[in-house]
Amino acid sequence: MNFDHVIRDINNLLSEKNPDSFNSSWILKHSPVCYRFILKNIRTEAGYIDWDRITFSLDRKFQRRWTPRGKPQSRHSYEDYSEVQMVLNKYQDLLYVFVSPSDKNDERMRDTISISLVRLAQRGNLSAKQEIMKLVHFTIDDWIERYTALNRWQGYRDKIHHQLEGCVRRYRYTGSFLHYVFRTLLCAGRGLCPLYAYSLDEPIAYDSKRLKIENVVQDVETNEIHIYRK
Repeated sequence: MNFDHVIRDINNLLSEKNPDSFNSSWILKHSPVCYRFILKNIRTEAGYIDWDRITFSLDRKFQRRWTPRGKPQSRHSYEDYSEVQMVLNKYQDLLYVFVSPSDKNDERMRDTISISLVRLAQRGNLSAKQEIMKLVHFTIDDWIERYTALNRWQGYRDKIHHQLEGCVRRYRYTGSFLHYVFRTLLCAGRGLCPLYAYSLDEPIAYDSKRLKIENVVQDVETNEIHIYRK
């Protein structure tokens, strides 16, 4: 048995049984052989069972049915850069995918690296949290330049940081982590006022002598910029 056989067998079982949801216990019950192979061979860089690699390889229609056992538990925070380094060493020559992925394979690799770091962050590793947020910020900066729907996030770096922290904390087993971040920013950004979509030297209204710059206020605590329309 190898990895491809395991994925094929689990896909066939899910098609046959068609459960509303499944988890590691379900796999153990219906295919002990697959479970034992996963337990022994499918591990993350830090040594944990890599269920993300399994679920990410299943047919897309089954991916969202995965429900980890139990409720998410609070983790004690700690800093261990050695765990982060194990991930980075494995993918050292591929970190460019966060800046300029060239194809679908690069995007898939970007998710693989991201999820490895996100899982460490969810276990409480603050070093992993800092690393994943730093890397994904490169991708978000590129999105803001490329996609009109995300242009309004330009100038809201603190808010982006807050949204990204939430994505790292909430992400479960929903396929692409970067797609999850993109959708989160797309939805959360609908109420933002674009800061750089127009010149602040323009009048507030066509018949007004007041300039838009006169309505700009900076929050001294957060350093965020707010534009008031009245």
